[in-house]
Amino acid sequence: MNILEVNDLNVYYGAIHAIKNISFEIKKGEIVTLIGANGAGKTSTLHAISGLITPRSGEISLNGMNITNKEAHKLLGLGMAHVPEGRRIFTNLTVLENLEMGAFIRNDKDKIKKDLNNIFDMFPRLAERKKQLAGTMSGGEQQMLAIARALMSRPELLLMDEPSMGLAPILVQEIFKTIEKINKENNVTILLVEQNAHMALSIANRAYVLETGKIIMSGDANDLANNDDIKKAYLGG
Repeated sequence: MNILEVNDLNVYYGAIHAIKNISFEIKKGEIVTLIGANGAGKTSTLHAISGLITPRSGEISLNGMNITNKEAHKLLGLGMAHVPEGRRIFTNLTVLENLEMGAFIRNDKDKIKKDLNNIFDMFPRLAERKKQLAGTMSGGEQQMLAIARALMSRPELLLMDEPSMGLAPILVQEIFKTIEKINKENNVTILLVEQNAHMALSIANRAYVLETGKIIMSGDANDLANNDDIKKAYLGG
């Protein structure tokens, strides 16, 4: 069953046609990645799906429900969460307060407590720093917090925008292992936007390649990773 369907999506910024009639779907339980160069339209696509920008035309469905133009905060209650580019954590709040903010739409206090414990098991460094101001942590720790905060809403679908940006290679590997773990152990479907195409294709089931606002190729992530054109354009080969 498709958890997300995007049909004939068009996004404009003034006169600039940023997203040009794209269509794709994500099945429940998958990791799907959108890869492409800077400016290809990856982030604009995520923003349109999560209600941060209004598409000119097209339809977006979540679990069969039309969510086109739905306000971003309402989508959280429908099972979608977004880890934005640049992390966007609350720097003046503690780690624990950031996580509690992630659960602000929930009323089930006992389950929130249980989820906090699970988060601290998954991210031991956050447990060590739960009383620390989030803005004083390293980039890698802040990225972990941004992911953990999104998980506190118990999403079915997690949108992730450039989670490896600005991180040291060893931390990039750690973040990608965490994404796989969230997918398999928490049963969360993931739409991943990532400039690190090599890492994204290594963990994804399927991939779509965006170029100047159009999907130019799609398929099994392994097949795309071994495609000569993709290697030359995105994998440094």
